[in-house]
Amino acid sequence: MRNRITTRSRVAVALLATTLLAAGCAGSGGSDDKDGEGSSASSKADIYAAGVVGDQKDAGDPVDGGTLTVADYSEARSLDPTKTIPNGAAGGNALAAVYDVLMRYDQPTNSFEPWLAKSLTTDDNVTWTLELRDGVTFSDGTPLDARAVVGSLGYYMQNAGYNTLLLATNIKDMKPQGESTVVFTLNQPWITFPNMLASGPGMIMAPAAYQGGPDKFRPIGAGPFSLDEYKPAEEMILKANPQYWGGKPHLESVRFVWLGSDDDRLKSLTDGSVDVANIRAPQTLEKARKDGFAGIMAPSGLGGLYWLNNREGRAAADVRVRQAINYAIDPKVVAERVNGGAGLPGRNIFSPSAPYYSDVATSDYDPEKAKELLKAAKADGYDGTLTYIGQSDQASQTQAVTVQALLEAVGFTVKTDLLRNIADQTQRIYVTHDYDLAVSAMSIPDEDPYSRLATNLNSKSPQNPSGYADPEMDDLIAQLQAASGDDATALLKQINERWQETVPGVAMGAGAFFMPWNDDVHGVDSTSETLLLLGKAWKS
Repeated sequence: MRNRITTRSRVAVALLATTLLAAGCAGSGGSDDKDGEGSSASSKADIYAAGVVGDQKDAGDPVDGGTLTVADYSEARSLDPTKTIPNGAAGGNALAAVYDVLMRYDQPTNSFEPWLAKSLTTDDNVTWTLELRDGVTFSDGTPLDARAVVGSLGYYMQNAGYNTLLLATNIKDMKPQGESTVVFTLNQPWITFPNMLASGPGMIMAPAAYQGGPDKFRPIGAGPFSLDEYKPAEEMILKANPQYWGGKPHLESVRFVWLGSDDDRLKSLTDGSVDVANIRAPQTLEKARKDGFAGIMAPSGLGGLYWLNNREGRAAADVRVRQAINYAIDPKVVAERVNGGAGLPGRNIFSPSAPYYSDVATSDYDPEKAKELLKAAKADGYDGTLTYIGQSDQASQTQAVTVQALLEAVGFTVKTDLLRNIADQTQRIYVTHDYDLAVSAMSIPDEDPYSRLATNLNSKSPQNPSGYADPEMDDLIAQLQAASGDDATALLKQINERWQETVPGVAMGAGAFFMPWNDDVHGVDSTSETLLLLGKAWKS
């Protein structure tokens, strides 16, 4: 039985939720349930229900042995957590398998619980005390102690890992106290601080992993698996770590592969060539649910989004151009042509599953307003050209053609650049910033909207993909950090309204990640950031 946070220290985060997604009616497409027993989901509320969904019979006692093959959403081109975005959309599942996480977000109880750690306590949301489990070691045999935690977090921040801005500006001090205690002192109350330790920053690296610096990094963690073999763009194989703190894994190994599209991943799951898949495209996600697959569903706000490059010298540096693009694109048309009507198209930036969700006046499709704004921008010297980047699979090509037609109908000239894979797309958006209009998502989680908003929209964030900079938005997000209850709901509504006015990107609707598995797969767990935890997984 895992230790739970005590009543005093349980993180009672007002922003948590795992309610059914009550939005719309049944989507089109799909198929009969795969086992013919009528267990498939039918309505949007059923399809986008949060947490573990679908029926799976009790298979009895765990069985040792075998390889779990995961068709992941994207490849982690480095197992250094500072060189990728360590979430489920960017290859973070492999990193979680190697390093594990200190804390874990538990969806059914809407709370953060200890995982690698023994406990995390606070009385005021400013001073947080982390207690570590006794006897936990890294895969190289060295102890996971307080100094290792502080050293790993220091390396993470020094090398600008994801969410570094939040950590660096909020952590006033972190000190080891003895062998098994770390005390974090923050500059101000931070209600969702545990989420940092349940995701990338909580993936603790052994001192030997980074002692030679980033160029000589070695992936050494305390997770259930360690690196065995890696063939870029082909597969990554992790072998079981017999010294894992949670007990020797049942699986001998985990194999990650990266297929061309969500359809490819679902087909491979259906024919049994993979055991677990990671799916995001609405039409494929809804088909998987209607086919009766069990798995983990993680709804989010801004599951569909076109980032607009706000940086100086780019077309969308002009707010009129951003507004014109926004008015020119109809989310419902795109959803119908690309996904057969699947998904939850709309301009609200939050998921209807979120407890803080509220209706706001949205900046909806209006081609006449788009033409007026574009005309004004052209009068000041803008030539009307845009570069659109997306992927090259068939659905993405349809999406590109649809968006190109909508934009050119109001006077833009659009060049499409369709890339081979998500890793290349991530590079263009988050690293080189080489785009005007880019298919993406923010995937704002119900459990911690503050961290996602601050990372993606704060003007000083190194992970701000669009270069968006708005002092009013910065102030609203800063206030959100310590807010709860009605105050948090009011601030999130203002953030939503500010988005509609200033248009950092084109909101296309809420969405979700679905991680389905076959009937012989058991024991898959999860944490925040759509990360899978595979230490207790097994196959019957």
